[in-house]
Amino acid sequence: MSLKERVLSTMKSRDVESDFELYVTRTPGYLWALLFRRLHVHPIAVTIMSIGIGAASAIFFYYEDLRLNLIGMLLLIWANWYDCADGQLARMTGQKTLTGRILDGFAGDVWFFFIYLAILLRLWPSWGFFILLLEAWAGLYCHSRQCALADYYRNVHLWAVFGQEKSELDSSSQVEHRMQSLQWSSKDWFEKLYLFFYVRYTRGQERQTPEFQHLRPLMDGLPLDHPIRERFRQKSLPIMPLCNIITFDTRVIVLFVSLIVGYPWAYFVFEATVLEIVRYYARYRHESFCLTFQKMLSAT
Repeated sequence: MSLKERVLSTMKSRDVESDFELYVTRTPGYLWALLFRRLHVHPIAVTIMSIGIGAASAIFFYYEDLRLNLIGMLLLIWANWYDCADGQLARMTGQKTLTGRILDGFAGDVWFFFIYLAILLRLWPSWGFFILLLEAWAGLYCHSRQCALADYYRNVHLWAVFGQEKSELDSSSQVEHRMQSLQWSSKDWFEKLYLFFYVRYTRGQERQTPEFQHLRPLMDGLPLDHPIRERFRQKSLPIMPLCNIITFDTRVIVLFVSLIVGYPWAYFVFEATVLEIVRYYARYRHESFCLTFQKMLSAT
């Protein structure tokens, strides 16, 4: 197989990955995964390295020296390659674990927590309390909702095309039931703690997608080759580029540009305005066609 074909074999689906991701993040990630497989490095170790490198990049965003900022940018790109490599390595070697899934989802949150903190300290002398308010709104509210919705819509797409087996589309009620079945005093305390927070994350995703929640039970019993699933895929495909915009790549490009021109605050304004508009538009389109499919299936 060609390099491209081998990279594609480690990805969940071409539907949910853009060309930019394929060539700029997934291919370097795959090459790192090959090296880690040869060195017998576990995917969890790769994730931990990713978290450390991404968090360390924030140190270089604190300074107004562009040369130091560029080092931070390179470190963040490196961390993202590792974040791709851990999942690719897990799929290549079959070393999938709950801990790995938890840490992988946690990695980006750690990066951006420290990046926001570094920029907050950088701008505090001139902006004061206002930069704290701007970052809190952009990061805690906008960023979290944007990434949660994009992650959910990708999993919805995979669920519609491939079924539950190849998707991580979870139900908050099922997650909560699993959490309630575990005991804090047992060896399962770590999984229970993870599920405690994950059920709240999943509920937030479901609150953003009420029309899909009504559609999901109607589609659950449909076979994978049912025409409705293919029609759903065709409607969902145009949403995937919007999901890519509101996750990592676009926001990091804007972050880098804002640092290069010396206005890091502009990144938070972009996150709270442009990316929020994209999130709202993606949600509007997705909810609209979910409502259409509800009516179609209810009539049959």
